[in-house]
Amino acid sequence: MIALVVSKLVSVGTPFFYKEAVDLLAGDTVSGAGMLAFGAIGLTIVYGFARLMNVGFQQLRDVIFAAVGQRALRQLALETFRHIHRLSMRYHITRKTGGLSRIIERGVKGVEFLLRFMLFSIGPLVLELLMIAVILFFLFDVWYLSIVVVTIAFYVWFTFTVTEWRVKIRKEMNDQDTDANQKAIDSLLNYETVKYFGAEEREATRYDGAMKRYVAAALKTSYSLAFLNFGQSVLITGGLVGVMVMAAYGVERGDLTVGDFVMVNAYMIQITMPLNFLGSVYREIRQALVDMAEMFDLLEQPAEVSDKPGAGALNVQGGVVELDDVYFGYDAERPILKGVSLRVEAGQTVAIVGPSGSGKSTIGRLLFRFYDVSGGALRVDGQDVRDVTQVSLHNAIGVVPQDTVLFNDTIYYNIAYGRADASKQEVEAAAKAAKIHDFVVSLPDGYETTVGERGLKLSGGEKQRVGIARTLLKNPPILLLDEATSALDTQTERDIQNSLRQMGQGRSVITIAHRLSTIADADLIVVLEQGVISEQGRHDDLLALGGRYAAMWHRQAAEEDVAA
Repeated sequence: MIALVVSKLVSVGTPFFYKEAVDLLAGDTVSGAGMLAFGAIGLTIVYGFARLMNVGFQQLRDVIFAAVGQRALRQLALETFRHIHRLSMRYHITRKTGGLSRIIERGVKGVEFLLRFMLFSIGPLVLELLMIAVILFFLFDVWYLSIVVVTIAFYVWFTFTVTEWRVKIRKEMNDQDTDANQKAIDSLLNYETVKYFGAEEREATRYDGAMKRYVAAALKTSYSLAFLNFGQSVLITGGLVGVMVMAAYGVERGDLTVGDFVMVNAYMIQITMPLNFLGSVYREIRQALVDMAEMFDLLEQPAEVSDKPGAGALNVQGGVVELDDVYFGYDAERPILKGVSLRVEAGQTVAIVGPSGSGKSTIGRLLFRFYDVSGGALRVDGQDVRDVTQVSLHNAIGVVPQDTVLFNDTIYYNIAYGRADASKQEVEAAAKAAKIHDFVVSLPDGYETTVGERGLKLSGGEKQRVGIARTLLKNPPILLLDEATSALDTQTERDIQNSLRQMGQGRSVITIAHRLSTIADADLIVVLEQGVISEQGRHDDLLALGGRYAAMWHRQAAEEDVAA
């Protein structure tokens, strides 16, 4: 701020040296020939030095502020990133990643712009205008000041009015830009699907349609900008000419010197240059506010699932998981679980089976607390999951999902993601247990092989084995296997089932299964139908019962015989 004020004081004082040099050269100051030449040259050098100091202090101001601005941006970007991860799964499955990333990008840029220009353009401009207004009033005439004030008032009114109109157009352009970006990212993420259905041209047409709407809005923005710039120029030029005419008239009358005429011109140029800049700054400020509003709306989105004040860490002793009369629905109008009660004893393996849509995977999501139950309670070792911190709950549960999604990084990174402090030997041991180590070392780059976006460079089975290795490395007391071997061939599935069985010893294991042969040896099998438990017991008991489970078992056995 000191550097800013000093630069403006130097800036306002600079035309005085210019005026004195002109007056000396014009002969308006009585002086000898030698003194005249020396004085004019000396004043010209001082004038040049003053201009240099003005720029120097401005640059010093920017250098000092750079660290402050960058720290603020980093803090804001980090807070936004953390907040997005705090938001519920419900929010993430309803938002498009492409649009979300663009909102963050534009919002952070908007904050950066506002920080810089509010402090370094608007503030200094107001300070400079006030100082020049005082000089015009005391050294010249109140009419000079009046013309300047009227010009600035009309300029600001015109700029704000037209800019408000332009903001609506710019908002439309932003919306079309976001829409086009979402369509592009969505299409690229679904590259395989596009290829399967030969829809490349359809996707291109869809994207081009979005871009056509964006171009139309962008053209409106350009045309309105030209109108704004010309209108501003008319007002500024009118004020400049008015003041210069008055100054020229004063010189003709002998009230002012040529140096005064030059000084007035210098001050008017000094005013008009930042005023021209003010137009673009105001436009950008309004746009920055629009961009920031979108980001702050994002920051104000409440986290659907949050820790209770003073929530303690989950204390896992045996790993008993209990569902007590649990009700839940993703929409209030469509309940999924309707009073499910289930107890997984410490070290027990419980399998949950049932038709698609019966609520099997929902139980896993509730256990991990992606959502909170609508009724009843879900407890781990007698502790309601809503009363403990999410971090401690997540640390206690290892999940192998049906579709393992990998980071676009190396195989080593993806396995080591299970435990940040794991050694290389531990990572390789987890890979061996998941039956993927031999495959990895056979690759040219070994564990440093990159897996591509969402792991697309690996087959479904390979991705699943990386996911299993990652969970094996985490070594949690509670395991949730959500159709964990569904993407594997029979032999690999058998090998990994042995690994998972060994891993499950001494742990509580919940297996959500479609292929019943993989869970025949479970301690308890629960059959879920339309959100309620219809049968439960061991494999042999359920077959003897001859109910829903027995029918599913015989049907799958018949399908496998036909396939064989």
